[in-house]
Amino acid sequence: MSIKITSTAFNNGDFIPAKYTCDGADISPHLTWDGIPDGTKTLSLIVDDPDAPGHTFVHWVVYNIPAHIKELPEGVTPTRNIPEDVLMGTNDYGRIGYGGPCPPPGTHRYFFKLYALNSALHLDAGATKGQVLKAMEKHMLGQAELIGKYSRKK
Repeated sequence: MSIKITSTAFNNGDFIPAKYTCDGADISPHLTWDGIPDGTKTLSLIVDDPDAPGHTFVHWVVYNIPAHIKELPEGVTPTRNIPEDVLMGTNDYGRIGYGGPCPPPGTHRYFFKLYALNSALHLDAGATKGQVLKAMEKHMLGQAELIGKYSRKK
């Protein structure tokens, strides 16, 4: 069985509702997963936009999600709706936590990448995507991704 990540807010390849973007409430969508490999100790989640001008823009970094956790509810923040021991990193808005899609005009893709790890990451809250990816090296047991799109006309 392979890992699968889904959302009740949108299907893979579909548009992300404005509620989860800077044009709406800018809250994180509900995410669930299954098919976690045996030996998984923690999970990490990275959400980014490879279509951003100049570089891949990081919207959310979450790590040390215990393997028994099977979802993140809607509206997770560093202090609300977050399971104990789960940490959030710094996004490219310069904030810890979720920062929803807010692209320039045009359609952008948002990759919700979930990683199964055989270890906890020894990082403090606020780590960057690069720090999390480096800490995950040699600990990945599997991964899954969910892709959403968003367009702004402004």
